[in-house]
Amino acid sequence: MKFILRYIKPYKWAIFLGLFIKFIGTISDLVLPSVLARLIDKEVPEKSVSGIVICGVVMLFFSLIAFVFNVVANRMAADVARKSCEKIRHDLFDKILKLSCKKSDEMTIASLEARLTSDTYNLHNFIGRIQRIGVRAPILLAGGIMVTLFMDTYLTLILLATLPFIFLVVYTVSKKGIKLYKKLQDSVDDMVRVVRENALGVRVIKALSKGDYEIQRFDEVNSTLSNRDRKASLVMGISNPIISLLLNAGLCGVILLGAFRVDSGLTQPGKIIAFMNYFIMISNAMLAITRVFIMTSKGIASADRIAEVVDTDDGIDVLYNQTALQQSQESKEDKSDAFLSFRNVTFGYNKGKNVLENIDFSINEGQSLGIIGATGSGKSTILSLLYRFYEPDMGEIFIDGKNICTYKKDEFRNLFGVAMQNDFIFEGTLKENIVFGKDIEQDDIEKAVSISCAKEFVDVLSDKYEHMITAKGTNLSGGQRQRLLISRAIARNPRILVLDDSSSALDYKTDMLLRSAIKEGCRKDGVLVLVSQRVSTVKDCDLILVLDKGKIIGKGKHDELLCECEEYALIAKGQMGKTSH
Repeated sequence: MKFILRYIKPYKWAIFLGLFIKFIGTISDLVLPSVLARLIDKEVPEKSVSGIVICGVVMLFFSLIAFVFNVVANRMAADVARKSCEKIRHDLFDKILKLSCKKSDEMTIASLEARLTSDTYNLHNFIGRIQRIGVRAPILLAGGIMVTLFMDTYLTLILLATLPFIFLVVYTVSKKGIKLYKKLQDSVDDMVRVVRENALGVRVIKALSKGDYEIQRFDEVNSTLSNRDRKASLVMGISNPIISLLLNAGLCGVILLGAFRVDSGLTQPGKIIAFMNYFIMISNAMLAITRVFIMTSKGIASADRIAEVVDTDDGIDVLYNQTALQQSQESKEDKSDAFLSFRNVTFGYNKGKNVLENIDFSINEGQSLGIIGATGSGKSTILSLLYRFYEPDMGEIFIDGKNICTYKKDEFRNLFGVAMQNDFIFEGTLKENIVFGKDIEQDDIEKAVSISCAKEFVDVLSDKYEHMITAKGTNLSGGQRQRLLISRAIARNPRILVLDDSSSALDYKTDMLLRSAIKEGCRKDGVLVLVSQRVSTVKDCDLILVLDKGKIIGKGKHDELLCECEEYALIAKGQMGKTSH
């Protein structure tokens, strides 16, 4: 609840005003049966026309007050719920983007998506309804009991006798419901994961005729979700019938005792009718309170899941602080002239199983680094450590003489321009995809497009940079998408330009022209990092790393590696034949 209170606190005065309006509207509802009792027991027997009219006007007045005030209060409650949940979604999305990859892996993308959608929906529902039902129901319950006590104490005792049993049912069911709803949301995570995987890989699924297999996978998670939903619904749903049974039994007792008391002249028929109206109000209030407990179970379960993300460390600052405390000032600074260096870096996604071992290399300003190796050799992992998506288990990484742990996040991220093979293209104009939220001048955009060899296809578009791109760039060819992504990376004018297999869809001629244009057109005080499985892409680099199973098995220039690294020579011969020099 502390998490929820944090977000509704800025709207406390709106909540208090809404609750006050709701209070007035609810009290107006409570007045009506008392006026009705007076009408039946006094005004009608005395045949007082004026009294009957006055009672009618009073009932109409309070009915209008109840209607208007309840509508206004409900609108205010909905407004508070909307604004607070808008802020919750913003903070949750912001936190998700800032989480380290390690944290994202731990929580899973599917779970994060579910928390941003279904959990925030549950929370919105809870905050809105708790202000409406959560206030009105207790007032009707307490007010109804107080009024009936003054009207007829004996009849009220029958009602009060049922309340302990009702509260016991509500407490027991709601306590169990929170655990069940948490498990239910875990099943939602699993279903979102399967749907997400199928949506992203639908073409592969169709190409390999794996539709039936994926349907079976979906049916499994869907069945688990359905079973958990059924169990939670059964447990939470049992409260309503039990409470209705108890209340109806109490109502029968009221009618039976009331009949005897009217027959004995101890009370009046109007009071019995009013008492029955109050009893119905109290019954509905109890059922509403039951619904509140069900919503509370869902709301608290969802709030806990959201708070788990929003309140977690992003996995970067904490690691930085630990590093800063453990490392001496000498180890934070690279005394060499290298602009980028890895110092005996070892890393594993899971403890005890290293993906990289003793990665050690240095590159100077204005130079280029090529990384080549088979699938699974560790190329992308080196880049993930360079971007600081993950932290090395051992060793250090330096950029411009500083340990990357000592950089502020914004300063560090601005060092890079990155283009990956399957990068993110969103629905929008060509220009919007290149600038990607940055303030970049048109001249710099055109320069980046020219360097990336994208100018040839941009110029033939009728609307040029305002050409609309579909989500994932489906209205572009593979080569056009890659050149668009390279344009985005270059437009930032980064110190470190990383092309991660981003020219795989380009023909050899365009690839060669691209590398030449980058060498001539990009800044001279930076570093170019090329990751590829093509020897032709990396052969002109100042330093080439040959990776195999997470280790550097060859390091040097192209001609050196042809002589000294058998694996590189085999790759070169296979791709380029005898002309590999």
